[in-house]
Amino acid sequence: MGVATSFVLSVTFLPAVLSLLPVRVKTRQDEKDIVMAKLGEFVVRRRNTLLWGMAAVVVVLITAIPRNELNDVFVHYFDESVTFRTDSDFTTENLTGLYNINYSLHAGESSGISKPEFLHEVDAFANWYRQQPETLHVNTITDILKRLNKNMHGDNEDMYRLPSQRDLSAQYLLLYEMSLPYGLDLNDQINVDKSSTRVTATLKTISSREFLALEQRALQWLSENAPHIQGVDASSPSVMFAHIGKRNIIGMLLGTTVALIMISLILILAFRSVKIGLLSLIPNLAPAAMGFGLWGIFVGQIGLALSVVTTMTFGIVVDDTVHFMSKYLRARREKHLNAQDAVRYAFTTVGRALIITSVVLVAGFLVLATSSFELNAGMGLLTAIVITLALLADFLFLPPLLMKIEEKRDAKVVLADPAVDSPSA
Repeated sequence: MGVATSFVLSVTFLPAVLSLLPVRVKTRQDEKDIVMAKLGEFVVRRRNTLLWGMAAVVVVLITAIPRNELNDVFVHYFDESVTFRTDSDFTTENLTGLYNINYSLHAGESSGISKPEFLHEVDAFANWYRQQPETLHVNTITDILKRLNKNMHGDNEDMYRLPSQRDLSAQYLLLYEMSLPYGLDLNDQINVDKSSTRVTATLKTISSREFLALEQRALQWLSENAPHIQGVDASSPSVMFAHIGKRNIIGMLLGTTVALIMISLILILAFRSVKIGLLSLIPNLAPAAMGFGLWGIFVGQIGLALSVVTTMTFGIVVDDTVHFMSKYLRARREKHLNAQDAVRYAFTTVGRALIITSVVLVAGFLVLATSSFELNAGMGLLTAIVITLALLADFLFLPPLLMKIEEKRDAKVVLADPAVDSPSA
């Protein structure tokens, strides 16, 4: 909405204000940008070296993309300077974990939780969870029943086991509920008709990927070892956010693909050339790919915030490419320059503007990189990296690629017209 509003104001309000304000502009002859002219000349002279060198860099960094893992550690969103993070770490190390997962285990009938076979499977499931490296504690009603059975047999340690009869288990539950103080009951662990029970596993601080893998292992164990447990449901805020994060990351990647297709069609129409439109996609895609490759080498974790970087930076990256390509095509179509001189023209007319725009944007996003909130810091840093790489791609990769693609066309023009014997003709 902001970009759309900016466009409307740029083509309506701004021209109207300029026509009314007493703006005085001194007339002077066009002066070439010496710095940009030297840079353009350097790119033209070293075009082959830059083309293959940049292509090699792009390929190497793209191969590092698989090193990234779609992952999130929600507690680690906060820097260690934040009180919440230090308190959370202390709680996990000394008291209990912030991550938990709850299972509603159904027996399939009213008062079915008293069935010995069902209780044995619930107890085996709790013991399986205790053996997992991610687990800190498991809370289950079977521990209460085993303790009651021991108490009712004179605290005999050999009787610390589940009752072997269904009626005895039901009597133990009734006895325990009646002995609880007023206002307390077992409704936090069993439902009203006693057809299902709750098992809660408290976990260490783990990533969303590890969390989802643990959930999948648990469901797999239940399907293979617990035939009397029906309709297992897993829930908790941790489960919810792990699945939301995964789904959003996949959705963002899908959105990036759709944006790529739409941008391709728009560029083809804007440049009135299928070849140029498709060619311009290379410097548009390469910066994001290179950025994620660098991220894979030095960090290796992509969370929800970083998944939006590609789509968000597309507009900035495409903007730079469109500016450079429009000046290049103007030199080719209106001034009838060859590819080399068209590149020189593009550098001298729009090069400095691209540098200034990129520097301002990079500086702005680097401010976000200093945030103590990881979502802001990671997004700001990776965006700044992508914008920097986009400027390098537009200056050092796109021009050599254009000259390489169109050198045959220029050669045909020279052969067709012998008078054209100089690069600036």
